[in-house]
Amino acid sequence: QVQLVESGGGSVQAGGSLGLSCVASGYTYSYYCWGWFRQAPGKERERVAVIPTDSSVAFYASSVKGRFTLSQDNAKKTLYLQMNSLKPEDTAVYYCAAYLEHCYTGLSASDFNYWGQGTQVTVSS
Repeated sequence: QVQLVESGGGSVQAGGSLGLSCVASGYTYSYYCWGWFRQAPGKERERVAVIPTDSSVAFYASSVKGRFTLSQDNAKKTLYLQMNSLKPEDTAVYYCAAYLEHCYTGLSASDFNYWGQGTQVTVSS
């Protein structure tokens, strides 16, 4: 089992920045793929960015590439999402998720085994 606990989020005006953190616990796996998804009201859950635990190379959605940065601290079992130049369309509940296999660009929400409780990000215009 993997437990994921998110923190961060909140409200910001367009053009502003926010940071999210996700702490993993309750497992012994040395390798997995994890990242962030988001879900806006009335929309499907979409992948924002994912990264394998053994690499610094992340896979980003085209809608956030160049604005969001995904990083991790394996010693702290913590995943970070720095969100800059935020837009109103970034408003959503953001979820941390883990998949116990290799990362690849085609991964979708249905592939991920473990989820955090979600944290709200609201960007006003």
